[in-house]
Amino acid sequence: MLRSLLRCMQKDTVVPNISYQCMELNLYKIPDNIPVSTEMLDLSFNYLRHLGSHNFSRFPELQVLDLSRCEIKIIEDNTFQGLNHLSTLILTGNPIQSLAWGAFSGLSSLQKLVAVETNLVSLDDFPIGHLKTLKELNVAHNFIHSFKLPEYFSNLPNLEHLDLSNNKIQNIYYEDVKVLHQMPLLNLSLDLSLNPLEFIEPGTFKEIKLNGLTLRSNFNSSYVMKTCIQGLAGLKINRLVLGEFKNERKLQKFDRSCLEGLCNLTIEQFRIAYLNKFSRNDTDLFNCLANVSMISLLSIPLGSLQALLKDFRWQHLEMINCDFDKFPALELRSLKKFVFTDNKDVSSFTKTELPSLQYLDLKRNHLSFKTCCSHTDFGTTNLKHLDLSFNDVITLSSNFMGLEQLEHLDFQHSTLKQINAFSTFLSLRNLRYLDISYTNIRIVFHGIFTGLVSLQTLKMAGNSFQNNLLPDIFTELTNLTILDLSKCQLEQVSWTAFHSLPSLQVLNMSHNKLLSLDTFLYEPLHSLRILDCSFNRITASKEQELRSLPRNLTWLNLTQNEFACVCEHQSFLQWVKDQRQLLVGAEQMMCAEPVDGKVMPVLGFRNATCQMSKTIISVSVVTVLLVSVVGVLVYKFYFHLMLLAGCKKYGRGESTYDAFVIYSSQDEAWVRNELVKNLEEGVPPFQLCLHYRDFIPGVAIAANIIQEGFHKSRKVIVVVSQHFIQSRWCIFEYEIAQTWQFLSSRAGIIFIVLQKLEKSLLRQQVELYRLLNRNTYLEWEDSVLGRHVFWRRLRKALLAGKPRSPEGTADAETNPQEATTST
Repeated sequence: MLRSLLRCMQKDTVVPNISYQCMELNLYKIPDNIPVSTEMLDLSFNYLRHLGSHNFSRFPELQVLDLSRCEIKIIEDNTFQGLNHLSTLILTGNPIQSLAWGAFSGLSSLQKLVAVETNLVSLDDFPIGHLKTLKELNVAHNFIHSFKLPEYFSNLPNLEHLDLSNNKIQNIYYEDVKVLHQMPLLNLSLDLSLNPLEFIEPGTFKEIKLNGLTLRSNFNSSYVMKTCIQGLAGLKINRLVLGEFKNERKLQKFDRSCLEGLCNLTIEQFRIAYLNKFSRNDTDLFNCLANVSMISLLSIPLGSLQALLKDFRWQHLEMINCDFDKFPALELRSLKKFVFTDNKDVSSFTKTELPSLQYLDLKRNHLSFKTCCSHTDFGTTNLKHLDLSFNDVITLSSNFMGLEQLEHLDFQHSTLKQINAFSTFLSLRNLRYLDISYTNIRIVFHGIFTGLVSLQTLKMAGNSFQNNLLPDIFTELTNLTILDLSKCQLEQVSWTAFHSLPSLQVLNMSHNKLLSLDTFLYEPLHSLRILDCSFNRITASKEQELRSLPRNLTWLNLTQNEFACVCEHQSFLQWVKDQRQLLVGAEQMMCAEPVDGKVMPVLGFRNATCQMSKTIISVSVVTVLLVSVVGVLVYKFYFHLMLLAGCKKYGRGESTYDAFVIYSSQDEAWVRNELVKNLEEGVPPFQLCLHYRDFIPGVAIAANIIQEGFHKSRKVIVVVSQHFIQSRWCIFEYEIAQTWQFLSSRAGIIFIVLQKLEKSLLRQQVELYRLLNRNTYLEWEDSVLGRHVFWRRLRKALLAGKPRSPEGTADAETNPQEATTST
């Protein structure tokens, strides 16, 4: 029980504590947690079997109370006491056994009382005589046998509708309606349908005025129907409804005599429905209805109405599903409204002569128009409403000549032709409503809507445009407030398409193929309140575009799109979360692709994921860059690193060679014949490292250069020539030599220039050029004096840092040499 009390649903979320729905909760009493401010309360389909005194007094603001099918059997006095504002009370489907005389006391504002299926057997036993504000009383589907209206009806001056349908009433006598003679209820409408009527005493309704009387499926024979209608003689009625219900047929045969008694009634509006046995030759039966203002024929198999008299004064004629063979050629000069619908056997339109016609409804037929539309088709120039929807082919070969007063025009679901031929609607300057939805047109002509300066509503869903592009075709529609462009296969929209629509309030762009929410398109729509872009292929919108939405927009539908829930669109996804009040059905907005195997709502996207992703990406990028830089550096300086490692390894050991010679292979003859011969065979002798002689076979050249050349040599001799500068290996060895000189404090590089070098060629090796300009070098001169000076200076450079030996010391002291500088 306690759990049930907590399940009452608040129906109105806009105004809290107003409306509560507690239906089907197995309640045995009224929940205690319903606020006292509640105005609408639905307790239907529960088990409130006994309603005691002041049962609802704690809800003084209650206006609507629904107690349908609560198995109520007992209603005590003052049950509804205190409900001074209650206007509607529904007791449908309760098997009431005891209804106290004061059960409805206190209902000073009650206007509608529904007591359908409550086991009521007589109106005399129904205690409602004090309900002076009552307007509608529904006691249908009960066991009432007598139509006698109790005296207390004189206390119900506001009663407008009394529904006694589906009871057990068979006879109606003068005494039954005596109260109506004494105090006429001018606005009262009676529904006596589905009662098995057999007799109405003649004169019973004489001089009585009713607003409406409905007698459907009451008579089991044409004779009974005829006598009962005759019993209505003298009745003055605004609306009389006769016939049967679609699923409740009792009459086996119907003939013209059944309605003869109508000549003795004063009728304003007449409706007859579902008489299958209607004779096609009985069209003269309408003679008694020549003066009614409105006549409605529903599912009456007339076939034709050729016998209708031209002087009938009908102003409103409805013919719905009447099995006509062809369109009736009417000539009714007073007719203002004509409804001819659902007559599927009529395929062609016949011109009519209806000079007063203002409203014409021809929807849901199979009509075709070879030439449409002008005043000659309908015989009138006063037409304001024209509905040709749900028909066949309509060829718009006229420009509505003579129909300039049209305000409403509907072609939906008919096939329109020649609409692109010219400005079809040019003369319709008063038109306010136009529906060309699903008319199988492909809009090519940009002047299609020229002339519609007063148009307020335009519906054109289900059509198509050239190149699936919405062009600027609304130039003159400055008063348009509603525009429906759904299901038009639109992929693009012209930037100026909506520039001429300052009054537009509702725009439907749903069920198209738009790829993005281009809000710049809607920026000129200053009055726009409702925008539907659902069922498109929108993935996102750019951040700067979201600021362009119209300020008055209060309702935006973006559901059923293909949103890309990726960090690239993080600003849009955050915007969706921030605009929940604007976005209808935001909870149903789903990401296009499943995340972790599940379909994720857009609102479930976490911005923190993007921050984490950005951090991971940043770290990854930095790591990759560092690894790449390190890799490049290692690759580029690999041999330099090998040299560094070797310096640590051999740094403290004795050198094997006095000098490692770097030279071009094309200068090898000079190296062998001059350099090696003079240094290794001279006094003191110097041991040189030469690649052709001292490099270890099977070891990489670069490894030999570093390990045998640099690591085991005290000095490096660089033989510079034109061939040297042009050799990549020589330059490589020279660069390693620079690193070797930097790493080894005892190292030194001795430059020998074999020949004069062009400065332009030398400048190609910038570092070498700078070193030769800043440092002392030896220059080879092939002369006696030049040779002498050259070798003396070179030996002195090689002796620097060389450990002294006894032989070497004596020789060195007997041949002192001084170095000279050549630049």
